[in-house]
Amino acid sequence: MFKGIFGEKVGMTQVYDEEGVLHPVTVIQAEPCVVVRTKSPQDREGYEAVVVGFGAVKHPTKPHSGQFEKVNGGPRRHIKELRGEGASEVEVGSELTVESFEQGDRVSVAGVSKGKGFAGTVKRHNFSRGPMSHGSKSHRRPASTGGTDAARVFKGVKKPGQMGNRQVTVKGLRIVRVDPARNLLLVSGSVPGPKGSIVEVRAEESFDEEI
Repeated sequence: MFKGIFGEKVGMTQVYDEEGVLHPVTVIQAEPCVVVRTKSPQDREGYEAVVVGFGAVKHPTKPHSGQFEKVNGGPRRHIKELRGEGASEVEVGSELTVESFEQGDRVSVAGVSKGKGFAGTVKRHNFSRGPMSHGSKSHRRPASTGGTDAARVFKGVKKPGQMGNRQVTVKGLRIVRVDPARNLLLVSGSVPGPKGSIVEVRAEESFDEEI
């Protein structure tokens, strides 16, 4: 059975389990995602996925509305794609809800991390600083950037630049609680992104329980 959904990160809190142990959790508001289209390895894309829509929209464009012609309830604000085994078997027009998850399920959560602006190599890549004595001219500057024969900087060299604001996936998280009445998922630990950001939750069927 395919398990996946998009939701909005509400924030973090803590809850007690049946044994009285306190767990830090992230609350994800995951309203039903309507299935707009499915993809299979036999299609031109060559992979298995499901395209879903979610979120309210007041004034959709005609091209946007056209993608929801076969869906009840009208167009949705966001259109995103979920990949995974069994995605092509999901029926178009059906809904993906939090009820597909159960307490104890292992999941991976993906989102765009918080942007932290321009940062140097010490903060961005955990470089060591130089000597802080008076004669030193390299306190927090990066050292050599590699060979100079090419007269250019090679790709992938760790240098100062924008920190954060990139796609991050956290694997091996556990569903602590499911609240179908309020469309909430409580996931153990923290997930990437600021409050109000869109995150993707997918089941980790093959996750090693010994880890």
